[in-house]
Amino acid sequence: MRIARFSIDGNVAFGAVEGDAVPGNEASLVLDIIKGIPFAEFELSGVKVPLSKVRLLPPVLPNKVVAFGRNYAEHAAELGNEAPDEPFAFFKPSTSVVGHGDPIAYPSFSQEVHHEAELAVVIGRMCREVPRERVKDVILGYTCANDVTARDVQKREKQWARAKGFDSACPLGPWVETDLDPSDLAIQCTVNGEQRQLGSTSQMIHSIEDLIVNISEAMTLLPGDVILTGTPAGVGPLNVGDEVAVTIQGIGTLTNKVIKRG
Repeated sequence: MRIARFSIDGNVAFGAVEGDAVPGNEASLVLDIIKGIPFAEFELSGVKVPLSKVRLLPPVLPNKVVAFGRNYAEHAAELGNEAPDEPFAFFKPSTSVVGHGDPIAYPSFSQEVHHEAELAVVIGRMCREVPRERVKDVILGYTCANDVTARDVQKREKQWARAKGFDSACPLGPWVETDLDPSDLAIQCTVNGEQRQLGSTSQMIHSIEDLIVNISEAMTLLPGDVILTGTPAGVGPLNVGDEVAVTIQGIGTLTNKVIKRG
């Protein structure tokens, strides 16, 4: 099931996306409004609205976004880094999250902002110290993410809070796909229609199970929390006016335009 979060007539709701989500066919999609929230038992209301009549929001509002860096060997190498022996985590604040179609505001303190296409895991239930064999039980589903990074600031500062955590640095969307095998999915990033990144989740150094076991040893994960799983090689610059799109096989396409920060 594809679960979207959206607003219509000033109201916010979740809905199940119906129809074939292929490029150019979005106008035919409809949302069956969900009774309740997707983190508990819910029913479909049978009340349907066209996707074209709503504004898609970030599919979840996470308490925290836990991101894992250098989880693809070729990406680590392209930035002159070694791949870590253990998962390497950092945080992006909830205020960095925006949705499909929302702008990425180019931060005033950076001159080199990069795209990073990633598979995002959405946590479905409160959990900690998750054993490997139970990881699937705590996952609601998967969505597309762009770990937007002020690369010059990342290089200059010893920690990544500003480089990775500025407002609009974490686009998520367009929805959460709950029925998906994440082990071998194609990940693509285009800028103004030109391909920049193309990889597969099969290239991850540390698996999704590794990442969730690792971080849940240290902290409690809450429903709606998001785990970013790393980016394949090919990261590169974004400029004001660019349109960046992250497409993940079996999920869909997350598209955002870069604007000057006001």
